[in-house]
Amino acid sequence: MIRSALAHSFLPSPNVEARQGGRQPEMIVLHYTGMESAAAACDWLCNPASRVSCHYLIEEDGRIVQIAGEDMRAWHAGASSWRGETDINSRSIGIEIQNPGHELGYLDFPETQTGAVIALCRDILTRHVIEPRNILAHSDVTPSRKIDPGEKFDWARLHRDNIGHWVEPAAITSGPVLQLGDRGDTVAELQTLLSSYGYKVPLKGEFDLATQQVISAFQRHFRPARVDGIADHSTLDTLKRLVAHVLAPRSGERKGTRHA
Repeated sequence: MIRSALAHSFLPSPNVEARQGGRQPEMIVLHYTGMESAAAACDWLCNPASRVSCHYLIEEDGRIVQIAGEDMRAWHAGASSWRGETDINSRSIGIEIQNPGHELGYLDFPETQTGAVIALCRDILTRHVIEPRNILAHSDVTPSRKIDPGEKFDWARLHRDNIGHWVEPAAITSGPVLQLGDRGDTVAELQTLLSSYGYKVPLKGEFDLATQQVISAFQRHFRPARVDGIADHSTLDTLKRLVAHVLAPRSGERKGTRHA
């Protein structure tokens, strides 16, 4: 069993199994618990009736609880997709971050807690080769169902510590937008960009509900100042720069490495 030396305790969940086909982790998926306390979240994640689990849970004070070995398939992502992969659970390590979430009074993530997320991700990256753009929000892989860890999570801070992929969001300005009901080549281009980055989105040139949900997920992660599902200039410019950075990384830029 692969365990982290950073974990303060180990509380094994029965809701795990072998990774399908001998697959190895190539993603990290960050969630919030959406529960009132870390204790309640641990109870639920370790309850056989819940049919859910994760690899780690990070409490508000930064304490880390390990719930499954990294070699095991935890049940945290559900029906999901990223870069054409649909068995995200077999390909990922799931980290739950204690926060009551949008339905129970969404809170800022404490600095100590965010620091623990960074430390744990760094530790995981010493054991697994994970590309920066594969460090994801739950909402990135399940945009039609989930919105966690949400717009308050500080992805920019993670990137400053070499965790994940990020560009500075373009300023929000007035101007033309793409939104629900629009059709045509510009919508098709938008969908192609989202798909090339990793999102599952229809490629039919119609700005439908699924496209709106993906835009909202993208904004929560990469343009959190306004999450409205509308593809304005800020959203489009930020997306284009992220895609360009992936397709043509700068000299010396890591594409996915083990971190010392």
